[in-house]
Amino acid sequence: MDPLAELDARVTECAACPRLVAWREEVGRVKRAAFADWTYWARPVPGFGQPDASLLIVGLAPAAHGGNRTGRMFTGDRSGDVLYGALYEVGLASRPVAESLDDGLTLRGVRVTSPVHCAPPENKPTPGERDTCRPWLVRELEVLTPRLRSVVLLGAFGWQAALPAFAAAGWRLPRPLPKFAHGARVTLERAAPPEAGSGPDAPGPVTLYGCFHVSQRNTFTGRLTPGMLKDVLRRAAGEADIPPYARA
Repeated sequence: MDPLAELDARVTECAACPRLVAWREEVGRVKRAAFADWTYWARPVPGFGQPDASLLIVGLAPAAHGGNRTGRMFTGDRSGDVLYGALYEVGLASRPVAESLDDGLTLRGVRVTSPVHCAPPENKPTPGERDTCRPWLVRELEVLTPRLRSVVLLGAFGWQAALPAFAAAGWRLPRPLPKFAHGARVTLERAAPPEAGSGPDAPGPVTLYGCFHVSQRNTFTGRLTPGMLKDVLRRAAGEADIPPYARA
């Protein structure tokens, strides 16, 4: 099996955090009235996108009635509408709306993942749950390493949760640790000379971009506008050598 597909399959079977297991399954049983006819995913939600992605988006994603319902990151809720709408506008997604696993959505040079793969109560995982889930992100980074060149980190939680994962996956963190801010840009060098040598597929530096999370609170209040999000995505795509796409 492809290493990333194998990782995704293993993620969906994780039951390491009892509180999250109980919550995701309870939500899947009770459901929301608007989705009464759905069979909820109610499991950990794997990453989504291209296996050779050079741009990774990391942010707290599995909402109780979004990803926990549909089984795909940022799919089926307003946060996903904002994210995939922006990805579509900048030429990185095939359609502007993410509704279900079979809606035909594909990404171009991009993968989307989360530092916590289960929907947490009130969208607030505990520090222990965040740390328990970190090895999945570390492994995801290791698999993506040969091509990965830029990462958009959504929100302070995504930024803080991801930094230790990058260190564990072989990048060197600056001291003091960089702080989250919208528009922040930090390049991490490899902690040791890459074993793969030189060439387009050799592990190399990765540039992190901070971006406010695409939560309803941020988008409804105007803290994060579509223009702000698209600006970060364009800069990250350029860093990742994803060529501009002229939409017909």
